[in-house]
Amino acid sequence: MPRKILRRWWLWMLAIAVVAVVAVWQARPANERVVARAAPPATGQEPGAESRRGRNRVVVVKPHPGGIQRTSNQPGSIEAFNFADLYAKISGYLQKQPVDIGDKVAAGQVLAEIDAPEFEQELHHAEAALAQAEAQVKQTEARVATTRAEADASQALIAQSEADLEKAKSYLSFRNIQFDRVQQLFKLKSVDKRLVDEKEEQRDAAQAAENAARAAIVTARAQAAAAQAKIAQAEADVVDAKAKVRIAESNIGRAQVFVQYTRIVSPYDGVVTKRSFHVGDFIRAAGQGGDTPLLTVARTDLMRVVVQVPERDVPFTDAGDLAVVELDALPGKKFHGKVSRVAASEDRISKSMRTEIDLKNEGNVFRDGMFGRVTIYLDKASQGVTVPSSALLRSGKGKKPSVFVVRDGKAHLVAVELGRDDGIRAEILSGVSSQNAVVARPPADLADGASVEAEEAAAAAPETTGHE
Repeated sequence: MPRKILRRWWLWMLAIAVVAVVAVWQARPANERVVARAAPPATGQEPGAESRRGRNRVVVVKPHPGGIQRTSNQPGSIEAFNFADLYAKISGYLQKQPVDIGDKVAAGQVLAEIDAPEFEQELHHAEAALAQAEAQVKQTEARVATTRAEADASQALIAQSEADLEKAKSYLSFRNIQFDRVQQLFKLKSVDKRLVDEKEEQRDAAQAAENAARAAIVTARAQAAAAQAKIAQAEADVVDAKAKVRIAESNIGRAQVFVQYTRIVSPYDGVVTKRSFHVGDFIRAAGQGGDTPLLTVARTDLMRVVVQVPERDVPFTDAGDLAVVELDALPGKKFHGKVSRVAASEDRISKSMRTEIDLKNEGNVFRDGMFGRVTIYLDKASQGVTVPSSALLRSGKGKKPSVFVVRDGKAHLVAVELGRDDGIRAEILSGVSSQNAVVARPPADLADGASVEAEEAAAAAPETTGHE
């Protein structure tokens, strides 16, 4: 009894091992099974076994001349070339707003007006202050002219006083001579004492006149110095008055700026895409906590198509690369352009680089926010050929890929040098030519040298696809 149980146990173990071997064999990649079957039949194989299996029917294709052009096919979105959120710089009630969403506007056009009468009053006050300052300039300039005239008069008085002094000196000299002569005559008893006293008084009067002339000169010179000081003071007053004019002009400019702030103008030709307030609403200035724009204006005659190019395509992306844009909102239409600008750095999180394509918005068909796909053509195609990716066989790591080429009714396994493979078509750089017949989808049991019945596939131009 124990022997029967033991034998039954060994039979079960053998059956399990056989099932496991078969399962492992079936789990091997089809390409490896093809290569394994590509070996010549073992010695002792029954002659004519292949002929009894019959010929494999295969579909063959002619490799298409030219390799695969490197492209990058990525999602893209349309943005306005320029857009501006227009905020109020002063607070007040919205008085006028002649535009609304969708309206086309021109550069410099007034889009809204805020009622702020206090700034108008400040402007009037500044204008009055300027007029006052300009009048003060005229007054001080007139004062300068007056003081200069006074100074000239003082100089003339000095000259007159000096002339009077010379006259007084001369007269004093004459009186001294007369006094000396009369005194000599008095000593000779020729004249009376009264005449001597008279001449002495005349001499003293002449001396007093000379002293007065000298004092007049000092006074005139003092007056001239005072006049010069007045001139300097008047000129300083002119400088001060002119400075006040400049201050008044600056105040006018400042007031005019605030008055201009009551008008919201368009920075360029475009269209109104957003309106946040209505006439009568109180508008708070951005500097006083107002964080909502009155209006948003977008330039839409030229649009940006924004694409995030993945890191693997970044080294090949340059300004000037051709691009084709397809939009979900405009199915069946393709818009051609070129890469206009490429960011100099990648986004550190997404590891992609912002790339922009400018498109003219002819017919106004593009809208800000439209979504679609963009194909950017990066590198030119090589000089190789392309075949369906399903034609490739990979034998294992480190080994060259291969394809089956049909010649004289037999399938021959040919090693090839592989270029790009986008999963639909594969680029072959060497190993086959456009004249060969390549098996498009080799059966799993196709072996090297096997007889086949080839059927040529319908010719179709390969599609150039990008890297997702």
